[in-house]
Amino acid sequence: MDSETADSTVEIWTDGGCKPNPGPGGWAAILKFKGTVKELSGAESETTNNRMELTAAAEALTALTRPCTIILHTDSEYLRNGITRWHTGWVRKNWRNAAGDPVKNMDLWKRILAAASTHKIDWRWVRGHSGNAMNERADQLATAAREKLLAG
Repeated sequence: MDSETADSTVEIWTDGGCKPNPGPGGWAAILKFKGTVKELSGAESETTNNRMELTAAAEALTALTRPCTIILHTDSEYLRNGITRWHTGWVRKNWRNAAGDPVKNMDLWKRILAAASTHKIDWRWVRGHSGNAMNERADQLATAAREKLLAG
């Protein structure tokens, strides 16, 4: 990436999780643009790991106020594969999966697709818990949001 592209690119790291799954969960997103960092997080009392991963991406994308070039880092293969490979088939099949059943988490997939439509996004998978500082920070924020919810 050249320096001009780097200067105009928003980098995003997302994470989400549940303990137990399903159960209480947290999500987080870190947005970085021209040296400015914004951290977002939240929690739900009854959810799944996948829903929290999708919520993190949806919240990050909807936080942007204008069309952007984005590099979005996720440790969720479900999110990356869904957005880069599977969603076109789901849409073509009226939001049905290969078995003909309704797509799980359809509400969040639709929210992500709508929020992503104005942006140019490079969806990048990063191995979770492998020492990537921003991925580790997103995990810490998601865990803290879930723990805060549990603490009442």
